[in-house]
Amino acid sequence: MDTDAQRQKRRDIVLSSLNVAIEGLNIAEKISSITPAKAVFSTVSVILTMIKVGFPLAPADLLRAEMGVGFDDQRGELRGAWASLR
Repeated sequence: MDTDAQRQKRRDIVLSSLNVAIEGLNIAEKISSITPAKAVFSTVSVILTMIKVGFPLAPADLLRAEMGVGFDDQRGELRGAWASLR
């Protein structure tokens, strides 16, 4: 299968999973009678929506490379995280 097709399929699966989770939280918020639980359901739903809308779905290797997280072969330890500003 073509890598672009695989990425698109993975993206569709992730978006579908986020949609199901968001809708489940919205339903749980509506049927819950406990006020603190309603606040939690609402907050988590908003966070998941922000992730769905604002976070680019990129392969994990690309994200690790751009954030500078990895293994330092010379010192034999994990490299610190850094972000590149382009």
